[in-house]
Amino acid sequence: MQVVLIVIDSGGIGAAPDAEDFGDPGASTIAHAVQAVGGHPLPHLSMMGLDRLTPLAGTMSQPLAGAAARIAPRANGKDTLAGHWEMMGLLVQEPFRTYAEGFPPDVVAALEGRFGRPVLGNKPASGTEIIAELGAQHMQTGYPIVYTSQDSVLQIAAHEEIVPIETLYDWCQGAREVMTGPHRVGRIIARPFVGRPGAFQRTANRHDYAVAPWDDTMVDRMQAAGIETVAIGKIGDIFSRQGFDQHIPTVSNQDGLEKTLEVISDPAFDRFVFTNLVEFDSHYGHRRNPAGYVDALAELDAFLPRLWEQLNPDDQLWITADHGCDPTYRGTDHTREWVPWLTYGERLPRVIGADRSTLSDIGATLGGLWQLTTVGPGHPWNALLRGGQ
Repeated sequence: MQVVLIVIDSGGIGAAPDAEDFGDPGASTIAHAVQAVGGHPLPHLSMMGLDRLTPLAGTMSQPLAGAAARIAPRANGKDTLAGHWEMMGLLVQEPFRTYAEGFPPDVVAALEGRFGRPVLGNKPASGTEIIAELGAQHMQTGYPIVYTSQDSVLQIAAHEEIVPIETLYDWCQGAREVMTGPHRVGRIIARPFVGRPGAFQRTANRHDYAVAPWDDTMVDRMQAAGIETVAIGKIGDIFSRQGFDQHIPTVSNQDGLEKTLEVISDPAFDRFVFTNLVEFDSHYGHRRNPAGYVDALAELDAFLPRLWEQLNPDDQLWITADHGCDPTYRGTDHTREWVPWLTYGERLPRVIGADRSTLSDIGATLGGLWQLTTVGPGHPWNALLRGGQ
């Protein structure tokens, strides 16, 4: 049996029950993006039940090809780590620290000591905007551009022709050591770019240095049980490369889908494939680009039949999200939203299930399918267990 879990990074489907606590009432990433472009047909996502969970302007409802339900996140945070870890049973109770005013002088001094040079920036900013603002100065000086966001991150941008990739990665590893204890952030992110002033572009050589999970996740349990575990895209970085037999990097959503297809096309007795499609969030949600977001949804929708064709009768394909990032909402932050749980498989029931109260139900269902002891607060979705047996 293979289970393929694809994460639409930021693919929220409406304000979660506690959205007001996070300042996000009224957010609805996918519905608002589709509405903003006047509608767009997404027939294969409709077959997986997405239009039963959130409005999809321009999509004619299709017969169900699997089970679908909404999930409310429970973790105390709306970032990448909180969402993905919760799926695998590890619940973030204390949110990672954020720096709304930039990093304090003692942190900056420690970073500059590790880098051996001053830093530029040190403020919350959009990645593309701060590169446009400070990229020329960086090229003249070689000083790294350090910035953050409303997420718990420290990002370091450097031009690949000025700072070798290996040096940028080394800086990030040093920053990871600095940002511990009271200054712990969820992720340090390398943000290399190329080009000339006025035409800078970030490259696919991004690398995330995440806080390591402090306890077992369901990925660890599956790997220990001999189930092949495959991380595609930034999944390996999110889990600090723990619990996975393979780590497959990607350069785009399409590349992630192609590599997922390649993996599942190779027969396996038991395999779990975990894929993140990061461009939904990084290219379209944070950059407030609903048209790009919908184009990415259409790209995923068009690819789905190719994945379906490779599934064996007892295989299952799941699609979910880690949080929202409504491109029509105020600001550029993630949004606290329900996320979808869409499924496809020959033996799965065709049903819209009741709302679920934690993303950990995903990991609990994986445990149920392979009869493993689960971790976290989740409960398995019994309809999917019957389908996998």
